[in-house]
Amino acid sequence: MSDGSMIKSITALQTWSWRGHPALEARVVTENGASGAAQVQAGTSVGQHEVQFIHDGGPRWGGLGVQKAVAVVKDIIAPALIGMDATRQRDIDGRMIAIDGTPNKARLGGNCIGAVSAAVLKAAAASVRLPLYRYIGGPNACVMPTPGVLAVLGPKRYGGGDRGGEKPTYSFYCHGYGSFTDASQACWQVRQAFRRILLEKKGVNAFRIDRLFIDQEGVFEHDRELWALMKDAVELSGNDGRIGIQADIAAGCYHDKKTGLYKGLFSREDKTRDDLIALYREAVREYPFVILEDPLDEDDFEGHATLTAELGVQIVGDDLFTTNTERLQHGIDMGACNAVLLKVNQVGSITEAFDMVDLAYRNGYAVMPCSSRGEGADIADYAVGLKTGHMREGGLDDATTRLMEIEAELDDRAMFLGRRGFKP
Repeated sequence: MSDGSMIKSITALQTWSWRGHPALEARVVTENGASGAAQVQAGTSVGQHEVQFIHDGGPRWGGLGVQKAVAVVKDIIAPALIGMDATRQRDIDGRMIAIDGTPNKARLGGNCIGAVSAAVLKAAAASVRLPLYRYIGGPNACVMPTPGVLAVLGPKRYGGGDRGGEKPTYSFYCHGYGSFTDASQACWQVRQAFRRILLEKKGVNAFRIDRLFIDQEGVFEHDRELWALMKDAVELSGNDGRIGIQADIAAGCYHDKKTGLYKGLFSREDKTRDDLIALYREAVREYPFVILEDPLDEDDFEGHATLTAELGVQIVGDDLFTTNTERLQHGIDMGACNAVLLKVNQVGSITEAFDMVDLAYRNGYAVMPCSSRGEGADIADYAVGLKTGHMREGGLDDATTRLMEIEAELDDRAMFLGRRGFKP
């Protein structure tokens, strides 16, 4: 044990998230003055099998305040962990899990455990003077991820039906390039082309600095029209064959468990599972889709297995797996999906999340890191450290600058796998 890496203090604070509601931030400081801070926020598509967060309830912040969570970190977690070695991640996470004692982190809160666990990881890396990606992955952490850029979201684009928040969202996935920097430039190029096409063909000026947000009723009758415009944008930008489409569908948001129908997904009309499977076959055949995330309900392992066997693209489980080893193992046994989304805060601790990554790799599944729960630029270090080969977005967002820094630091050791970075 190194005296310098022993935990000296743990603090917490309610902060502000990019989603527009409060988040929990934890900060860990070691005896040698190193520190690490990590934020956890609630998501848009939250699977029912995820860990439970602690929120304040009541009228303030729409019930999403986290002052109760701040108190849990200060009054329960901090006294239990101070004096432990920050480099002993599994011991630290194990202590928090034991104190919690529930199957879904209901006592301490998944947001509390997740924020402290990630902050410990960052403080440990700083205490031994290693960049986070190298602390996670060692000297072989040199694989840059294939990135995408969020293209479009918006809950009103075709109107009618029960909408699942901002879902489905679509991204351009830039895989046919020689380096991360070149792929990032392609992200910018294709998004600009898509903006022009939306304005010229639909009269939609939906550009924001980080995405295209369509919030006009009835712009499209079916998302199929969007797929065609995205295909046009790829061709217009001169990147045909080098850029694909990634869709985060979150189909469970639309699934009516009483009737078995999907209400308002892709268009106003209700759809059966067979309708969706037929639509996905068409989408992959006619448009350059390369990744489909949660294309069916979060408990439909059989349907996901069918799509995985038939479509020949990467099928990602997010709400299906919730970064959970037991659910992933069930998916492996069923042949459901060929990739898993990595969100540390779905499962609650770094140790559990990284165990899930190991299980995925041992069974030939790809791992797709995602920063939607507050990881921010740290997701870049996770992607490189875990050698995932790809990630959700990352081409023009908070993680991009960090990835460019890592690429420059690695210099000629940086590897970019492109299309080989993801399944199938």
